[in-house]
Amino acid sequence: MFTRVANFCRKVLNREESVATEQTTQPHITVVPRDRHTISRKDISENALKVLYRLNKAGYEAYLVGGGVRDLLLGKKPKDFDVTTNATPDQVRKLFRNCRLVGRRFRLAHIMFGPEIIEVATFRGHHEEQADRQLSQRGQNGMLLRDNIFGSIEEDAQRRDFTINSLYYSAADFTVRDYTGGLNDLHNGVIRLIGDPETRYREDPVRMLRAVRFAAKLGMSICPATGEPIARLATLINDVPPARLFEESLKLLQAGYGYETWRRLSEYNLLQPLFPVITRYLTSNGDSNMERIIAQVLKNTDNRIHNNMRVNPAFLFAALFWYPQLEMAQKLAQESGLAYYDAFALAMNEILDEACRSLAIPRRITSLIRDIWQLQLRLSKRQGKRAWKLMEHPKFRAAYDLLELRAEAENNPELQRLAQWWGEFQSAPPPRQKELIGQLGEDPAGRRRQRRPRRRAPKREGSA
Repeated sequence: MFTRVANFCRKVLNREESVATEQTTQPHITVVPRDRHTISRKDISENALKVLYRLNKAGYEAYLVGGGVRDLLLGKKPKDFDVTTNATPDQVRKLFRNCRLVGRRFRLAHIMFGPEIIEVATFRGHHEEQADRQLSQRGQNGMLLRDNIFGSIEEDAQRRDFTINSLYYSAADFTVRDYTGGLNDLHNGVIRLIGDPETRYREDPVRMLRAVRFAAKLGMSICPATGEPIARLATLINDVPPARLFEESLKLLQAGYGYETWRRLSEYNLLQPLFPVITRYLTSNGDSNMERIIAQVLKNTDNRIHNNMRVNPAFLFAALFWYPQLEMAQKLAQESGLAYYDAFALAMNEILDEACRSLAIPRRITSLIRDIWQLQLRLSKRQGKRAWKLMEHPKFRAAYDLLELRAEAENNPELQRLAQWWGEFQSAPPPRQKELIGQLGEDPAGRRRQRRPRRRAPKREGSA
């Protein structure tokens, strides 16, 4: 009898403690009314507003969330808009005929309005050990392999990655809701992970890359608690599928802040899992030909993006991997006795195969990289009609741009003269082009070189 009473009292006490804990950990919400924030509906995509209005009209909660809200509060123009709701993906699909469900790790609804896609996610919930493995699944290293546990907006806010991405805008009452202190971090310019950093990085190692990308893009600092585990856990990125890492690499280097992002990736030891080919050739003072050309191509790419000019990932990767490929070609030619052209071709395959093991670079891009590299061997051969034929090659301009970068990085007079010649040849009228080609046949003294007469092959016996 005494034992039963003791057990009953223990249960009551434990229940009271758990209730008290829930009350103390209840997230604090900050609701900012319309007259105290800068978000206006005229700055929001009409299609995103259509999605919000229809979900609200059907009786569901719906909010703009993530980078779109963050950028609007910073006075920037968002590239896209994401919506979150308490409607399940199937319920969203019933409301929108132009909807398709995507994603295995986390089920999402994509609502398509021509070229614009509004991504709709259901509020995410907390994971429990007894959760259905069909809805939630973790790997041995803590990575989330499946994440379809739905919950409330409060739980959804705690499940997002960074506080500045956990801000919600309501089209129903035009308020901004903050459950994690994101407004304060946005004001102070701080990137802060929600929850225990090591646990959150293990759930999704790409968050380490996102922390660096947002810091570079927004000119913010990573708070010490968020930044400290990154260098220790950088090898977890090796567990991320290479196809996903390729997409992340484009976001890192082709978003207009590539040079600053590269510097921060180096600072947090994140280059090794992404670009193992390159890290073997990095120097302590950062002044090698490879490092100079990487810095310059990233600065040029940033400049083109800020001027609304197109950029080509094939050219970027061709510049990044050029010197590792060149060094391997020279090494193969010396050690194996292969002809240089054969060693060059073999080195191209070796370097690109190794690069694709960490980044699944699509074949359409690797084939363009090969074209740009092979043209480097042909640009010095300009006699006769070769110069005009080279200019007809689809990748001639990219190859010429790489030649210019090489000449600048190496400070090589011969390469500089070659780049200058091609620069003039491209813009010259046909008569001047003929003069430029004619000058190639003269020696330093200005005399024409005498061509050797061709030796005819001897006739075979019995031939006519």
